[in-house]
Amino acid sequence: MTGAGRLYVIGTPIGNLEDITLRALRVLKAVDLIAAEDTRRTRKLLTHYEIQKPILSYHKFNSRASAPKLISALREGRQVALVTDAGTPGVSDPGSYLVQRAVAEGIPVEPVPGPSAVTASLSASGFYGDAFRFAGFPPSRKGERREFLSGLRFEEDTLIFFESPQRLPALLNDLYEIMGNREAVVVRELSKIHEEIRRGPLADLAREFSGPTPLGEITVILAGSEEPEAPGENLDLGAEIQKFRKAGFSPEETLEIVSATRKIPKRAVYKELLKLKNQKEGEPE
Repeated sequence: MTGAGRLYVIGTPIGNLEDITLRALRVLKAVDLIAAEDTRRTRKLLTHYEIQKPILSYHKFNSRASAPKLISALREGRQVALVTDAGTPGVSDPGSYLVQRAVAEGIPVEPVPGPSAVTASLSASGFYGDAFRFAGFPPSRKGERREFLSGLRFEEDTLIFFESPQRLPALLNDLYEIMGNREAVVVRELSKIHEEIRRGPLADLAREFSGPTPLGEITVILAGSEEPEAPGENLDLGAEIQKFRKAGFSPEETLEIVSATRKIPKRAVYKELLKLKNQKEGEPE
């Protein structure tokens, strides 16, 4: 490779080391430098294919500090490959900031397609893939997660989430409470020795994963909404508020969720919350 520097954004295996393209191997063998999210995992891949190249650590915690060094190398005409722990850089992985910097500098950016847990999981789910929404990792805090999921309640496209093993039970329970008992698929350890694909209604999956914490990386695919009405259409505001309160949502969570899903001002929901509270306090014992 000669001429001006070029940044190659390379998709690498998400588990099975055989899941790498011939082009990706050729580029990795030819570049001057590799920017890796986890240098240990990348060295394992490179060693497997007998590739020896300098590696620079580049992850979400040091991206601002590492990017200038990489941009400097690219300006000098060096060829740089960007890889992550697994899959495609920039898809719930570090990479976007470096690409933005390279583009701003007028440095060519070339994608080298490869594995993706998003499309691989979707292909095995059986759900429609002509229109889907990748929602990444839901918020870890309960209230924020429920508000986030409520905003997706009426999404008609297939929904795809990443989640940690520790938070999977909470996510499945929240999905069931907010989305209803839709069909879903939980994919664990994709392309690895202990790969597992569980299918079924959300209620069943929530029960299945309520025991010991599962191991490995997890993708959740959820069927899109089939509710015909738009958010808030033909629904009684008070009844919807009561539904969330009975499900265990706090007044603050209910306020955020109903306001977001109905696309109405929070003051309108707060007024109805206050009205219901006063009615309840006025009821005889």
